[in-house]
Amino acid sequence: MFRFFEGLVDPYRPYTPSNTPPRKLWPFLREYIIPFRGVFTVTALLSVLAAAADVVLIWYVGRVVDLLAQGKPQEIWASYGTEILAVGFAVLVLRPLILVANVALLHNTILPNFGTMIRYRAHNHVLRQPVGWFESDFAGRIANRIMQTPPAAGDAVFQTFDAVAFASVTVVGAGVMLAEADLRLLVPLLIWFALYAALVKWTLRRAGPASKASSDARSAVTGRVVDAYSNIHSVKMFAHHDLEMRYATEAIETARVKFQQEMRIVTKMDLALTVLNGFLIVAVTGWALLLWYQGQASVGTVAAATTLVLRLNNMTYWIMWATTSLVQALGVVAEGMETITQPIGLVDAAAARPLRLTEGRIDLQAVSHHYGRGSGGLQAVTLTIRPGERIGLVGRSGAGKSTLVKLMLRFYDPEAGRILIDGQDITQVTQDSLRREIGMVQQDSSLLHRSVRENILYGRPDATEAEMIAAAQRAEAHEFILTLEDPEGRRGYDAHVGERGVKLSGGQRQRVGLARVILKDAPILILDEATSALDSEVEAAIQDALYGVMQGKTVIAIAHRLSTIAAMDRIVVLEDGRVAEDGSHADLLAQGGLYARFWARQSGGFIGTEETE
Repeated sequence: MFRFFEGLVDPYRPYTPSNTPPRKLWPFLREYIIPFRGVFTVTALLSVLAAAADVVLIWYVGRVVDLLAQGKPQEIWASYGTEILAVGFAVLVLRPLILVANVALLHNTILPNFGTMIRYRAHNHVLRQPVGWFESDFAGRIANRIMQTPPAAGDAVFQTFDAVAFASVTVVGAGVMLAEADLRLLVPLLIWFALYAALVKWTLRRAGPASKASSDARSAVTGRVVDAYSNIHSVKMFAHHDLEMRYATEAIETARVKFQQEMRIVTKMDLALTVLNGFLIVAVTGWALLLWYQGQASVGTVAAATTLVLRLNNMTYWIMWATTSLVQALGVVAEGMETITQPIGLVDAAAARPLRLTEGRIDLQAVSHHYGRGSGGLQAVTLTIRPGERIGLVGRSGAGKSTLVKLMLRFYDPEAGRILIDGQDITQVTQDSLRREIGMVQQDSSLLHRSVRENILYGRPDATEAEMIAAAQRAEAHEFILTLEDPEGRRGYDAHVGERGVKLSGGQRQRVGLARVILKDAPILILDEATSALDSEVEAAIQDALYGVMQGKTVIAIAHRLSTIAAMDRIVVLEDGRVAEDGSHADLLAQGGLYARFWARQSGGFIGTEETE
C-alpha cells in the first residue's frame, strides 16, 4: 500500500528548466502543483467527505437521542435496528477507508514528493547560476533557503487540505444542520462566523509579513554562523572567538525580536478566538435550550447543537493555528523565493552549439571587463595564443590575470570584445562543452567532502581504476593516499577528505587537485600557481609531471614565482588590465622592462606579495 501511494507522483519527472522562474507566490507554486493536479483533486474530495461524515455523525447522535425518547427499546430496535447497523457499518468500514486514503495521500504521496520536487528543481536552478552570483551571497543562506522552502511549501499544501478544506465543510455542514433544526439557530452561527472571518483576515494580514521577516532573520543567522564555521581556521588563528560571537549575536537577537513580534500576533489572535468561541457556545446552546423550553425543539436538537458547537470550539483553535501555520509557511516560501527564483544571469545563447575544438587556438579581441565598476579587471586586451603554445601570465596584484582566466572559462561575459577558441565565440557555444575542454589547477585546490577516489574521478567520472591511479601517480599523490584513514575507518582512496579537503595538508590537496586535472586530460590547460603549496622536493617532481602533461596542449600558467614559468614559450606581462610586455624570458630580460624588474627584485623566485583579484 505504501509503495502505491508513494509512487503516484515522480518528483524527478523530466521538466524544462526556466531561466526566469515566476517571482510571485502563486505562479511559483503553480509550476509544482501541475504534476499533482489529479492527486490534489482526489485529496480535496476525500477531505470534504471526511468532514461531511463527521457532521453527519453529529446529526445522527441527535437523531438517536430523539429515537430513544419515542418508545421502548424493543420497539425502537425493531423499527430502526437495520438503520443503526448500517450506520455502524459505515463508521467501522467506510469512514476508515475514506480517512486512511486521505491520510495516505497527504502523508505518503504529497508531503514527501511535493517538497522533494521543489528541492530538486530549486537545487538544479541554483547550480545553473554563474559563479559571480554565488560570490555575492552567503553559501549558508543559499543552502538554508533551499532546505527550508520545500517543507514549508509541503506544509502549506498539507494545511490547505487537512484544515482549510475540512473546516469549510464542517462550518457549512453545521449551518445546514442548525438551519434544518430551527432556522433561528443559524443566527448566532452566522454572527460568530462573520467575526471569526474578520479575525482570520486580521491575523493573516499581519502573520504573513511577520513570518517572512522572522524567516529572513533566521536565514541571516544561518549565513553568519556558517560563514564562521567555513572560516574556522581564520577565526582561531586571529583569536576572534568573541568577535564572531558578537557578529552572530547581532543576528540572533534580531531573529529573537522578529519572532517575538510574530508571537504577539498569535497571542492576540488566541485571546480574541477564546472570547468568540465562548459567545458561540453560550448563544447556540442557550438558544437551543430556550427553544426546547418553549416546546419548539427536541432533546436531540439540543444535544446535536451542543455537540456541534463544542466541536466547532475545539476545531476553531486548530483551524486558526493551521491557518496561521499556512501563512507562516507561505511566508517562508516567499523568503526562499528571493533566492531560488532569481533569473539565471549567464545563459547559453539560444542557438548555442557544443564547442568544436580542433587545434586549441585562443584569440582575445579587445576584451574589457571591470565587473560593472568601471575600473580594475581588463581593458581592451588583445592576445593570441597559438595551438599548443605555452604562455606564462605575469603581473602585479590587480593586473587582471584572474579576470582573464574567469572570462576564458565564461564565469563572466566580457563587457566588451570577444574571446574565440578555434574561431568560435565562447558566448555562442554551450558553457558545459567549453569547460570540458579546459583543465585548471588552482592555487588553492578546493576538494569536495567526499572520498579521494570521488575527488579524482571528478575530472573524468567514466575513467577506470587504473587510469585514476595512474593520474595520482603522475601527480605524486599515490603514495600518501595509501596512508590515509578517516575517522570512519575508510582508508586509501576510500578515505574522505573533509569539507573543502581540510583533512589534507595544502600540498596534499594540491596534488589531488592536480591528479584530477591530469585525469581530465583537457586540450587547454590553465595553471594558477599549480605548485605553490608544495615543498621544493615534491615541486621538482611535479614540475616534471606538468611538463609532460603540457605536451600537445595549449597552456596558460599564472605564476608569482617566476622561475616556474621561465621555460614557457612566451611570457605575457599584464599591467593595469593591459598587455604591457609579450615575449620569451630571454627577450623580456633583454628589454629591461617590467618583467626584468620583477625578475631582478624577486626573493626566492616570487614577484612579491600577491592577492586574489
